[in-house]
Amino acid sequence: MAKKGKPTGKKEEINTGNMVQKQTLYMAILVSITFGFMIGAVYTSFKLAKDTPVRQQASSMPPQQQESNSESETEFAARMGSRILKLEEFLKENPDNAEAWVQLGNLFFDTNRYTDSIEAYNRSLELAPGNPNVLTDLGVMYRRNKAPEKAVEAFDRAIAAAPTHETARFNKGIVLMHDLNNLEGAIKAWEGLVEINPMAEAPNGQLVQNLITGLKQQKQ
Repeated sequence: MAKKGKPTGKKEEINTGNMVQKQTLYMAILVSITFGFMIGAVYTSFKLAKDTPVRQQASSMPPQQQESNSESETEFAARMGSRILKLEEFLKENPDNAEAWVQLGNLFFDTNRYTDSIEAYNRSLELAPGNPNVLTDLGVMYRRNKAPEKAVEAFDRAIAAAPTHETARFNKGIVLMHDLNNLEGAIKAWEGLVEINPMAEAPNGQLVQNLITGLKQQKQ
C-alpha cells in the first residue's frame, strides 16, 4: 500500500521498467476551474504524476537496466524495441509465464502501444487472475485506447481484488468524471477512497477530500 496520503497501484506510476512500479500515470488534462486541479488525460496511478505502470518484475527475466536521463528518443525507442523483442522470444518458449506477460504489457504501456499492452495484460490475467496492479494498468490502457467503460470495469475488478487499492479508486473517479461525465459516480469513487485513507492526495498534492468538496459545490 502506498505511503500515507498517496494512493498506490503498480509500481505505480499511471516511467518505464517493471510492472508494479511503472504506474505513474500520465493523467493531466482536465482542469477543474473550481479548484484548479489538473485531472485528466492519463491518470493511472496515484503515485503518479508521470506515466508508468505498476510493475512487477518476473523472477525469471533479466533485471531492468537503469535509464539514462540523457537518453535520446531514438535511443529510448531502440532500447525498448530490443526489450520487447527479447520478451517476445522468451514468451514463445514460455507462454505460461504470467510475469513475463506483465513485463511485456509494461513495455507496450511505456511505448504507447495501447492495444498490444491490453492484449499482454489480459494474457497475464488469464494465467494469474485478480492481480490489482495489472488490472489498474489495464484500466489505464483502456482509457488511453478510448474505451472508458472498459477502463472502469478494469478498475472495479482491481478494487474487488484489493479493496484498499487507492490508485484504482482514484483513477476510476477520473474516468467517470472526465470521460463519462458521471460526476456522481466520481464523487462516490473518491468518497470510497477517503474512507480508506482520509489523507489521500491527488498527484498534485491536493487532498482528495478537498476535491470531493469542490465537485459537490460545483454541482450546486
